[in-house]
Amino acid sequence: MTKIVAVTASVAGEAHTQMAAEALKRTAQAMGHEIVTEAQSLGVVVTALSPSDIEQAEVVIVGADDAVERDRFHNKPVYAVSTSEAIRNTEMVIQSAVALVGHGPRLGVIKTTPHPHDPLPEDAPSVDSAPEAAIANKFFVGITSCPTGIAHTFMAAEALKQGAAKLGHDIKVETQGSVGSQNTLTDADIARADAVIIAADTHVDLSRFGGKRLYETSTKAAIHGGANVVTAAMDAPVAGGGGASGSYVDEVNRAKAQRSESRSGPYKHLLTGVSYMLPVIVAGGLIIALSFVFGINPEPGTFGDALMQIGGGAAFALIVPVLSGFIAFSIADRPGLAPGLVGGMLAANLGMGFLGGILSGFLAGYVAKFVRDKVNLPTNFEGLKPVLVIPLLATLVVGLLLVYVFGGPVRFIMDGMTTYLEGLSGTNAILLGLILGAMMAVDMGGPVNKAAYTFAVGLLATNLYAPMAAVMAAGMTPPLGLALATFISKKHFNQAEQEAGKVASVLGISFITEGAIPFAANDPLRVIPACIAGSAVTGALSMAFGNTLRAPHGGVFVLAIPNAVENVGLYIVAIAVGTLVTALATVQLKHWFPRKKAIVEA
Repeated sequence: MTKIVAVTASVAGEAHTQMAAEALKRTAQAMGHEIVTEAQSLGVVVTALSPSDIEQAEVVIVGADDAVERDRFHNKPVYAVSTSEAIRNTEMVIQSAVALVGHGPRLGVIKTTPHPHDPLPEDAPSVDSAPEAAIANKFFVGITSCPTGIAHTFMAAEALKQGAAKLGHDIKVETQGSVGSQNTLTDADIARADAVIIAADTHVDLSRFGGKRLYETSTKAAIHGGANVVTAAMDAPVAGGGGASGSYVDEVNRAKAQRSESRSGPYKHLLTGVSYMLPVIVAGGLIIALSFVFGINPEPGTFGDALMQIGGGAAFALIVPVLSGFIAFSIADRPGLAPGLVGGMLAANLGMGFLGGILSGFLAGYVAKFVRDKVNLPTNFEGLKPVLVIPLLATLVVGLLLVYVFGGPVRFIMDGMTTYLEGLSGTNAILLGLILGAMMAVDMGGPVNKAAYTFAVGLLATNLYAPMAAVMAAGMTPPLGLALATFISKKHFNQAEQEAGKVASVLGISFITEGAIPFAANDPLRVIPACIAGSAVTGALSMAFGNTLRAPHGGVFVLAIPNAVENVGLYIVAIAVGTLVTALATVQLKHWFPRKKAIVEA
């Protein structure tokens, strides 16, 4: 006879909870065991276990569909299943739980039995076939995520932890639930991991796991066979993306990755919003440009009018909400998305422009984060926070602040800036282009570069296209100019740099300013001033020529799209002149200030 305590908690309500408790009680008694049950329903403990019940128990059964507090069970063996499993296969559940007693106490051991309709991964070996003592202790990292991000995310994480513990391994699991990422994996965690386990039913970014053994499965498989999944991960193939490559493109990509990792705080959040906004602007801007093929003001019902509705009426209407939503998403994860999107739409309707979108994004993100971290609910009501409490409170606070506090002042600033920029001409326009162009080359993808780029992209939402043209042209000239320099003056560049120049030319025409970073890193005192000079000239010429650009990216490939660029011939001239200035300045500076060569004596 075994003494058992059981806890049941169903998300379906008290009836399902009580059915599971009653099924466990009757079956255990019929099998000759003693059992005491606790039923939890919607955060309320209907029948509770006493400390003496837990102390006398030899094993614990948890039949729950949501997280259940287990600290009170200390080192008791724990067998966890869903309430449905406890009702359908009660005898098997009791037998499996009793079987754990002979293995001695383990902290939070979980041994789940798969339901016939929930098969394990085909390549996952049986847990019984894995000799626990024979396997050296390993360290795993994992991520769990389900579409709703409430129950299965955390059940899968718990199952992986208990499965690893049963096999004698350690694991750290990041949960990407509806309240955002928790227990986030650090670079150090990933670096020391022997393998990575992804138990998810949604998309998970795998880019940070390059070079590691990577095993992907579903949350269901993890819940019903945590130990099996951990065992399978030991023999998983190595994910791509690891290892160092000596190619110039890889060097550029590493430089971009390092800069991305170094971003933090408001700067990181702003760039996250901009990165998600870009595809919307690209699609909308180019579709609007295509609509002009059928006339500047196409007749209603025509194909041109349909294109204008798609690009201007739909895509451009989403620019500010998407910017705001994903700034908030970067700050507070998923809980910030809804108030950020609503705040962005409200900012657009109030005429606050992209400045209002930025403001609403930060407001929504930090308000949602505050509610997520500071408002505490009973454990069984935690699932309501991401779907009810956070969206309601954060959206209400942000909306009222925009309407009654920030709407008028920000709209006034935005209208004034728009009027001023629309009236720019002559020397003032050239000066603006000069400044924006120089900023694009100062740090080539760094904060100054991104500040100029974000400014120009934001103005697209207010139908100001000239700054965008100046910024993209100026961003293309550094890699193009350095590529030209390696061609016209080979003696100032070694063989590796000459080969790198060929790649830089491709990156340049694609508007990837970071293509110049390796050159600048190797010789900053000569390369950076030359790049700034060339980009400043290009930006100034673009503004002087009256060039406009309706897409925020694309490089020379955008030039082939009708009406995407105004005065396309002069735009090419501006890029060519800046490229030539960069190349000549680089060569001249290397000639005037040659590098001192180390003298090696035989």
